Amino acid sequence: MRFGIDQYPYLDSPLHRWDPRLKLIGLMVLIFAFSFVGSLYLLPAMVLVTAIVYVISRLPVSFMLTRLRYPSIFLLVVVLLLPFLSGETVVASIGPLDIHREGLVAVLLIAIRFLCILTVGLVMFGTGPFLTTLKAMRALGLPAILTDMALLAFRYLHEIGDYLHRMETAMKLRGFRGRRFSWRGLKVLAWLGGSILVRSYERSEWVYKAMIVRGYGHARPPEDEFRADTTDILALLGIILVAAGFVVGDILL
Repeated sequence: MRFGIDQYPYLDSPLHRWDPRLKLIGLMVLIFAFSFVGSLYLLPAMVLVTAIVYVISRLPVSFMLTRLRYPSIFLLVVVLLLPFLSGETVVASIGPLDIHREGLVAVLLIAIRFLCILTVGLVMFGTGPFLTTLKAMRALGLPAILTDMALLAFRYLHEIGDYLHRMETAMKLRGFRGRRFSWRGLKVLAWLGGSILVRSYERSEWVYKAMIVRGYGHARPPEDEFRADTTDILALLGIILVAAGFVVGDILL
């Protein structure tokens, strides 16, 4: 299993060359500005800015579509239910169910904000190695324990995913069919989940002991390896101005 959030760190784009610290600050400010928007009139501008950011990153469209696939399932549930459950102004009826105008407006706002925020987040983490992003967070003041936990979690999610894939393959070769509901199947899946939890706990103990033996916790704090030039600072100011424009525009509208 490969999550591949940093699958294209080698591409040559302005966002790949942007100082990781300033990139984190700028794109996070833009994400918070998007979450603040509550006016329908600003949604086209939000989509346009998101598209420009993604085009500048030079990431393949398939990268975005693949990563949006599973989060979109949650969004689909909201889109299907909210128009029927929220609001009072009925605009149409499907049998005994009424579609409300307020629900449609809420769906439009939620869907576009969700997709734009998630896309900008993919650009933020997809335009550089994950380790470099964590180092940038550390340079910005994030406690070392949190960055270490994030790195280890990201690293060993792959290990657990590989173990799960091997176990599923072994179970299929022995005739197990997970799509058929049965009490025996539930017992096997419960055993599989318990086995993964136990193996994960044992692996975490081994990793922690290995880190202690190698001096973890006693190392000198790393030196700041990032250097921002004038172009990086101007890019950050431009992103902040765009984000401020969304906030001000939403207040005025």
